[in-house]
Amino acid sequence: MKNLKLTLALSLVTFGIAANAQDTNTDNHTIGITIPEVALVDIEPAASKNITLGFTAPTEAGLPITPTGTNNTLWLNYSSIKSVTDATRNVSVRLNALIPGIDIRVTAATATGAGGGTLGTPSAQLTLSAADQTIISGIGSAYTGDGANNGHNLTYALAPGSGAGTIAAYADLQATTAAVATVTYTISDN
Repeated sequence: MKNLKLTLALSLVTFGIAANAQDTNTDNHTIGITIPEVALVDIEPAASKNITLGFTAPTEAGLPITPTGTNNTLWLNYSSIKSVTDATRNVSVRLNALIPGIDIRVTAATATGAGGGTLGTPSAQLTLSAADQTIISGIGSAYTGDGANNGHNLTYALAPGSGAGTIAAYADLQATTAAVATVTYTISDN
């Protein structure tokens, strides 16, 4: 009987040790992942993002002033990681102050460069006003790439009022060498 008790005791100890060491040929663990919500926008190149546009005086009586040209040196860059509840994002644009008699127009080109994800779609040419207007729509989780030649190329143009498609009135024009307006771009959820 003593032998049986000893055998039974050794069997229980062996079973207990084996029960604690039940390794298999596979194992697993979890990885916690955090993805931040991102909504960033900027104008590049940052060092030269302030531009100057103007008009040329007519050389013949009876003719209007004419714009000196357009500017397409600026690029709209953005980074976006949207939340589950937001389908897409937009970039809006507005002007802080209207310059009497002048329409300031901006056109955003289709995104180019080193970006990826669901990049937004540019609108048609906009005449800037104090109200927010959508210039890029349908942005998902995306990035345009950073700096010039990445993102949406912006083309600015001036138009004196009272012309075809203008909002401003030519009669409101006033001679100045120092008129300044600030253009603001904002990325936001739809």
